[in-house]
Amino acid sequence: MEVERLISKKLQLKRKAEHLKSDLMRQFDSQVLEFMDSLIEESASLEPAPVPAVFSPLSDKERSKLRHLQGSSQGQGKQFLVRRSLLDELFEVNHIRTIYHMFIALLILFILSTLVVDFIDEGRLVLDFDLLVYVFGQFPLVVITWICMFLSVLVVPYSLFHTWASHYHESSHGTLWSLILGSLFLLYQGLGLGFLPTFVVVKNSFPPASCFIIILEQVRLMMKAHSYIRENVPKVLALAKDKSSSSPVSPLIPQLSHYIYFLFAPTLIYRDKYPRNPVIRWSYVASKLLQVLGCLFYAYYVFVRLCIPQFRSISQQLFDLRAMVLCVFNSILPGVLVLFLAFFAFLHCWLNAFAEMLRFADRMFYKDWWNSTSFANYYRTWNVVVHDWLYYYVYCDFLWMSKKRFRAAGMLLVFTMSAVVHEYILAICFGFFYPVLFCLFMCFGMMFNFILHDRRKGPIWNVIMWTALFLGQGVIICLYSQEWYAQRYCPLQEPSFLELLKPRSWSCHLQTNPAVDS
Repeated sequence: MEVERLISKKLQLKRKAEHLKSDLMRQFDSQVLEFMDSLIEESASLEPAPVPAVFSPLSDKERSKLRHLQGSSQGQGKQFLVRRSLLDELFEVNHIRTIYHMFIALLILFILSTLVVDFIDEGRLVLDFDLLVYVFGQFPLVVITWICMFLSVLVVPYSLFHTWASHYHESSHGTLWSLILGSLFLLYQGLGLGFLPTFVVVKNSFPPASCFIIILEQVRLMMKAHSYIRENVPKVLALAKDKSSSSPVSPLIPQLSHYIYFLFAPTLIYRDKYPRNPVIRWSYVASKLLQVLGCLFYAYYVFVRLCIPQFRSISQQLFDLRAMVLCVFNSILPGVLVLFLAFFAFLHCWLNAFAEMLRFADRMFYKDWWNSTSFANYYRTWNVVVHDWLYYYVYCDFLWMSKKRFRAAGMLLVFTMSAVVHEYILAICFGFFYPVLFCLFMCFGMMFNFILHDRRKGPIWNVIMWTALFLGQGVIICLYSQEWYAQRYCPLQEPSFLELLKPRSWSCHLQTNPAVDS
């Protein structure tokens, strides 16, 4: 008996030692990875910005001045490094990949449940996708509109900057020249990219998905055009201030090929050069595009099985507190699934597919936002592509103009701009004004940003972050879905301006005859 007891104790000690070893190795690996990442970023920030070979031949003195001008414009901004996307690294771990398999299994169950229900109701298999056909309607017009938008962004900002930079150094009326061409650029941003695509969308009554394509591309191209001008103008101004400089201005004007690459690259921060991979893995591109297509059908089944049956009838019911609470909690599951699908389809699959085709090597489009213990960290890590643009061109530029005196006002400006743009996108694409997302951004988003800040650590704060995120998704899906059906069940013949601002779902229960079925 004593021998058996001794053997069992030895086995227990061995298992504890193995667990301790694995825990120590995980902690050591994570600390080494964090140290190496910080070391790479610090070393990259110390390296001078390389001068493209296309700018030679220049003298050594002119080349050193050009490095200084480029460094003053870009050296303190975002550093692009050779990095893989985080999910690509995590999916190499079998335990993480199993979670991915669980979502695939859930998609299979959605498909099976839809087929079985349709077979019971219709007596046959119904393999139609009327909802997808509807939301992507008028697609040829969408393509034509996008081509016009892209060609205008390709020609107008580049031509205006090229004209301004070529004459500013020699002109005796540089300020007037800058004012005229700057006004033309702002007019193009507001009218050419701002008003005209929106007018086309509203005039032709684009369905939601087609509308999202145009409006999201509109916002993306406006942000890229701003970045291109914002990154290159300071170099020309710095050269003009250097009275002793005889350097030509032509090296400071980016090549058209650089600008075209930037328009397609999965980043909103302009650089003349980006880190590039040596080859294109076409199998990787195909897998990512297939995953985007899979996420599209996943979202289709989420709406067909979880959203449409619920909101088709609830929009005709009395608007009261009990119905609202039930609606929000019943909407959490589809809301969370839509959140995960949007993240995985766009921020991981779509951006990685384009990055691979362009050999764009910096794949840090997001960070580990799911580990966030504060909403401040969540906002920084959820969408790094947009966050970088807001940080460098809104927050940092505001601090520069205010001489770093109003940091809170700068943060408020970032939140307000983000909230307004998000609400603008939803209002145009859904065809009604219902500022739910704006209120969540400006009220709860700002509040949680200060309450759940970076000093909050520990698992409990991660639980609180996820709880608030789930609840917010439920509110968004519930209220916007109710309003969508209310707009169709209870159309107004000649609405006044105030009636357009009032949510239709608050009074739609007074009418019960649906005008549109989906």
